[in-house]
Amino acid sequence: MSGMVDIAIGATDEAPTRSRTKSRLLFIDNIRWSMIILVLSMHACDTYSPFGNWYYVDRQAIGFGAALAFGIYQSFLQAFFMAALFFIAGYFAAGAFDRKGFSRFARDRLVRLGLPTLLYMFVIGPLTQYFLSWTWGNGGFGHQWLTHLRDGEWLSETGPMWFCAVLLLFSLLYGLIRQAGWREPQVGLRGPAIVLFVAAMATATFAVRVAIHADASVLNVHPGDIPQYALMFAAGAFGYRGNWMLGVAERSCIRWGSLALSLSVSLFAALVAFGGGLSGDTTLYAGGFNLVSAGKCLWEALVCVGMGLLMLAVYRRYFDAQGRVAKWLSDNAFRVYLIHPPILIGFALLLHAAPMGAIAKVSLLTLLAAAGSFAVSAWILRRSPLRAII
Repeated sequence: MSGMVDIAIGATDEAPTRSRTKSRLLFIDNIRWSMIILVLSMHACDTYSPFGNWYYVDRQAIGFGAALAFGIYQSFLQAFFMAALFFIAGYFAAGAFDRKGFSRFARDRLVRLGLPTLLYMFVIGPLTQYFLSWTWGNGGFGHQWLTHLRDGEWLSETGPMWFCAVLLLFSLLYGLIRQAGWREPQVGLRGPAIVLFVAAMATATFAVRVAIHADASVLNVHPGDIPQYALMFAAGAFGYRGNWMLGVAERSCIRWGSLALSLSVSLFAALVAFGGGLSGDTTLYAGGFNLVSAGKCLWEALVCVGMGLLMLAVYRRYFDAQGRVAKWLSDNAFRVYLIHPPILIGFALLLHAAPMGAIAKVSLLTLLAAAGSFAVSAWILRRSPLRAII
């Protein structure tokens, strides 16, 4: 896999391992491509479910059961899958800075995160909006593209690459902090620290959402999610210094991860029952100074940390190897993340008239978009001049 792919979605430059001598942690590569397939699944859900925002939606009338299933699944994914990628990115940012120093570290991040983001903002996103989702108006593509530049709309057109834009910001801020002389202390991952971390994440998220609606978007980023992402990136840097990926006992990960998820189940049931979900009123979940918003922030923190710990234990034990298929998926993961929107939307347009329920369409669209995106990445992009930047 190219170095660009590695850094952009947080994989290794030269990853520490059990003996700190091997070059890769294969279970982390497997977590990364798994999370990216979940990204495709989320965007397929956004297409058909009554929740979420996406370039193209094809929503049909669905029953309460299907709506509840979408709400649970999408909320569950949103609570952990992007945070896991920020944690991995933070983990390897610490090692990269140790090896490279500030200048090389910053330059690499600007190239490997910034250039693909600009490619999406100026090429992939505009083409998707004009030719597939039809959200750019009339007058020809060239006219709309120039309008897009003049009115400043391009600043909000990162699409899924908002992740790389935010990761670039976090990385540069981290580099400046390290350049000032600070370095993470070597700390272990124990029960009291996990409890405090969950509390800090829930509190910080709630504080932001008191002031800013959870669904509010600033330059295509939800401020209400930033505390979670920033804390997970920071936890990754601490995790590198403390060798958490390999040094934390599997039993401890399973114990604390299972406890967090068990608590989250009861809390989620209470939030649905008493927060307005059963009547279709989701107002309180979106923020403000109220108990329901606070409970939802705590639920997200529990799921985020619980799933992170369980994935660490499960993938480290059972998926710390790669055959040809897993390596192929890993090698193409970042390019799939970059180019999947137009491919997913194209398949959604083809499925428009299919006589299927919304949940069945989500499953089929996810499979088609994954197959199409990985194929385009492997058989076209990897052989094109663009391989130099993606």
